[in-house]
Amino acid sequence: MANGKQIDLTRNGKLELEAELNRRINQDRSRIAQAIKEAREQGDLSENADYSSAREEQANNEARIQEIEEILKHAHIVDIIYVTVKYLDMNKTVDYEICGSESDPFHNKISNDSPLAKAVLAHKNGDKFIMTTESGKDVRLELVSIK
Repeated sequence: MANGKQIDLTRNGKLELEAELNRRINQDRSRIAQAIKEAREQGDLSENADYSSAREEQANNEARIQEIEEILKHAHIVDIIYVTVKYLDMNKTVDYEICGSESDPFHNKISNDSPLAKAVLAHKNGDKFIMTTESGKDVRLELVSIK
C-alpha cells in the first residue's frame, strides 16, 4: 500500500475517502456487529453461514478502514489538470483529467503518475511528441490544450 509514500489526491477525492471512512466506522461497524450478534444467537457457529459471512464482512470492513486511514495519513492534495490530446496516428482527440490516485481511466481521469500524464506535463500547447506506453509501444501525440 502506501508504505510512507506520498499519495496524491484531489480535494474531492480526499473528501470522498473521508466520507467513506466515516460511514464505515459509524454505520457499517455497528450494522455488522448486529449481524454477528444475531448469527451467534442461531446456535452452532461451526456450520452457521450467516455468522461466517458477517465475520468476513467485518474483516473486509476493518481492512478497508485501515487502508483509507493509511491513504489519508499520506495524502497530498493536487489540482486537477485538464488536457486535450490528439492521437496523431488515429486523428482522434481526447480530453483527460489528470488527477491523483483516484483515477478512473474509463472516464478519462488519469493518474499524474501515468506515462501519458508524465509525457503531457513535460510539454506545452501545440507540441508534438512520442510517448512510450508501459507495454513498450510508441504513440505519436500532440498536446492541444492544457488548463
